[in-house]
Amino acid sequence: MSTTQSTVEDRSVGELLSVVTSDVQVLFRQEVELAKAEIREEATKAAKAAGMFGGAGFAGYMVALFLSLAAVFGLANVMDAGWAALIVTAVWAAVAGVLFVMGRARMRRVSPQPERTMETLKEDAQWARHPTR
Repeated sequence: MSTTQSTVEDRSVGELLSVVTSDVQVLFRQEVELAKAEIREEATKAAKAAGMFGGAGFAGYMVALFLSLAAVFGLANVMDAGWAALIVTAVWAAVAGVLFVMGRARMRRVSPQPERTMETLKEDAQWARHPTR
């Protein structure tokens, strides 16, 4: 009998359980690290989408302010200034609506659930129930 076989056979159940417990702890730590990485990735996507909302809001404000003034003054040469201001306001309301819809579409693509971690945890649980398969 070789020394490797004799050492495996000589190991107690407690030693074997200790090895299995250690392996499970390592696996659990790896799963936690994977979950953290996935959450960081999704948070980055959410931050980018939020930045786009903010940038769109600020840019929309500045453009609306100066372009609206120019448009109102231009239209006031053709019609009453009140009607000119109302037309310009309606145009910028449409622009704001488009920007909102685009930002909302990007925000819907953000997944708060760590998909890969959930899948590997399911696989680990399946293995734990049936380790010989």
